Amino acid sequence: MSSFSPAGLAHGTSRRLPGRVWIHVLLLALTLLTTTVMGARLVDNFAHNIPPFSDDDLDAFARLFTDPSLLAAGLPFSLTLLTILMAHEMGHYLACVYYRIDASLPYFLPSPTIIGTLGAFIRIRSPIPTRRQLFDVGVAGPLAGFIFLVPALFIGVAYSKVIPEINVRGDIAFGVPPLLALAQSLLFPGAAPADIYLHPIGRAAWVGLLATALNLLPIGQLDGGHILYSFAGRWHRTLTHIFIALLLPLGFLYSKSWIVWAVILFLFARKHPRIHDRLPMGAGRAALALLSLAIFLSAFSLIPIRLLEPATGQ
Repeated sequence: MSSFSPAGLAHGTSRRLPGRVWIHVLLLALTLLTTTVMGARLVDNFAHNIPPFSDDDLDAFARLFTDPSLLAAGLPFSLTLLTILMAHEMGHYLACVYYRIDASLPYFLPSPTIIGTLGAFIRIRSPIPTRRQLFDVGVAGPLAGFIFLVPALFIGVAYSKVIPEINVRGDIAFGVPPLLALAQSLLFPGAAPADIYLHPIGRAAWVGLLATALNLLPIGQLDGGHILYSFAGRWHRTLTHIFIALLLPLGFLYSKSWIVWAVILFLFARKHPRIHDRLPMGAGRAALALLSLAIFLSAFSLIPIRLLEPATGQ
């Protein structure tokens, strides 16, 4: 999904600027607005049994702004999504606080996309001295976000409903990652994924799954790249290029969005700051690395999102 920027760690050299908390609050408020607008549209479509995104979306958005009271319906989507993103970023931030690493509060990115945001990130301003600390900071975000994501996903699926072939109508089709497939099979046994209309709360959790999968790609400065560097060290650069290259056949075979991600990651995220220490990572961190791999596999979808041909709409 090329319109979504993974929430992760960004490294920089600037010093902490006091009195700038208002920037974080303003960006969060704007992101709450944009995601609530999109959530209100999702709720309205869900209530009327029409696809999540349809041709009359612009007219519907105009009605929202002429009657702001309609926006309240979008809060379950926006608050669920922002809670998952906030948990992810605060996991990174609190790990930095624990190790006294200079880091910013989360920056949220409002955007007129189909989910209302480009995600969030924190900015790490000081070097991370050891691979253990790098691992802990990197893994804390996905783990924290996943703790909030799982119950939101099951609640969202529980509020969903069955409408024949609803997911192959409209303009966009969404993938079904393994964890979502598990929740649907448990709560809607026998129903085909194409027939399950995901409630907006579940759709927010789906976005969380996508963000988690993107973040845990073992590439460059993504969270998965930090985890990889902690264990692979000198092999990180080579493995990063291999994994970026592997995105290309995924793009040709399954979803062109992987080609876009391959280009973006190659240009902006493949390099990693060097850390020189030889301390062993330990069995506990190895177990957490395997857990993060399991989370990645549960959230990853070969076709996260695809455009439907007009002939398939009904």
